[in-house]
Amino acid sequence: HKGDYLVTLSPTANTRAILIHQLSKMQSQNPFTKSKADARKVLFHPSKPFLFVATKSHVKIYNLQKQALAKSLIGGFKMLSSFDIHPGGDNVVCSSIDRRMSWFDMDLSTKPYKTLRYNNTGLRSISMHKKLPLFAAGGEDGIVYVFHGMVYQDLMQNPFIVPLKRLHAHKCDQFDGVLDVVFHPTQPWLFTCGVDQTVRMFTER
Repeated sequence: HKGDYLVTLSPTANTRAILIHQLSKMQSQNPFTKSKADARKVLFHPSKPFLFVATKSHVKIYNLQKQALAKSLIGGFKMLSSFDIHPGGDNVVCSSIDRRMSWFDMDLSTKPYKTLRYNNTGLRSISMHKKLPLFAAGGEDGIVYVFHGMVYQDLMQNPFIVPLKRLHAHKCDQFDGVLDVVFHPTQPWLFTCGVDQTVRMFTER
């Protein structure tokens, strides 16, 4: 965050499961007094002092300045696997083992604006592009789904979501296929890694 802070997650560390580190001062702080052993992923808000913490069933958003819970995103997940934040900071996408991709517009509600189901197996990872209107999710069946996801500056316009590609990215075993997906910071390139021990790059061509 701002090039000076990073956050680490170690679910087995009980009350020290989530730590925030300031590089310039070489200091670490614990923002929570209670155990966060159920945390699955943590991310900073792109521009505000908020920390997003994903648990098995929802995403909690904490105001770090006030040291308080700001809101919880509730999608009815049985097992949330991953999430990512739109660079504007007001939209969040989540993936789950129960085959859901949920898009949250936090200006509208703490419940999903739209929930998508395109695959027959659980989803392991989801990622939003930081410059382009793209997001992608990877499944246990080895398939990656790529979507166009446009967020408008006009708050009266809802996000526009369209499926684009279905990529057979990785071989799968009985339980896993795609383990993670991430976009290049600026280019329309998608990187995936899978249980077949390969990392692959997909481009627009």
